[in-house]
Amino acid sequence: MSAAQYGILVVEDDFRIADIHKAFIEQSDGFYVVGLARNGSEAKALMAQHADAVQLILLDAYLPDVEGLELLWAIRRDYVHVDIVMVTAAREVETISEALRGGVFDYLIKPIEAARMTQMLTRFRREREALANRAEMSQDELDQVLARLQPGESARQATRTLPKGIDRLTLRRVVESLAAEHDSQTAMQVAQAMGASRSTARRYLEFLVAEQAVNAEIGYGDVGRPERRYRLLESSSTWLAALLYGARG
Repeated sequence: MSAAQYGILVVEDDFRIADIHKAFIEQSDGFYVVGLARNGSEAKALMAQHADAVQLILLDAYLPDVEGLELLWAIRRDYVHVDIVMVTAAREVETISEALRGGVFDYLIKPIEAARMTQMLTRFRREREALANRAEMSQDELDQVLARLQPGESARQATRTLPKGIDRLTLRRVVESLAAEHDSQTAMQVAQAMGASRSTARRYLEFLVAEQAVNAEIGYGDVGRPERRYRLLESSSTWLAALLYGARG
């Protein structure tokens, strides 16, 4: 059975930023772009046509024909199955507070780092998958799904257990492959260095990005095509040492 694919609608009036979001999403496992809307009218039209395909909306607070928060409440009213992430330059506490009251899944302030976007998408996919095909959950299960842990707490949790599909020895090889190179690496370069498939390397790299141990950025290859590149974060050295060498999985 293939992994679930989640459709995203990008509502952004700046076509350059919209294209950056689109390129990033298309390189993120489990996600695809349903459409790009430059204003509120286009967003409403696309939702009317493709509502069943959209699970997540990236919404700017500043649109030429409608306030982003006004559109947020309209979407909340008409499409209860959709999650919304504000992706905006708006830093005003009043705007942030109303967005939170409107039930946004996350709030990202421009300019957005690739690692932060990846963290949001990873959390979205994890929560959707955890809730899929479940009739009920215990409090412990729900707490785990909805966890908003601080980096230190996440690190301690990681030393105890790793998610399904992540093997500690393979993870160590991925980290060592990154550490051996000064420049950032693509998933293919890491795969070749460790003797694994590109899909395996990418799965482990995205796990490390979600855990804030690796930074992901959009670069451009020899033919000018965008590609994700990965670099170890120096601030993660203690976390990684505990994860890879301080515990036995």
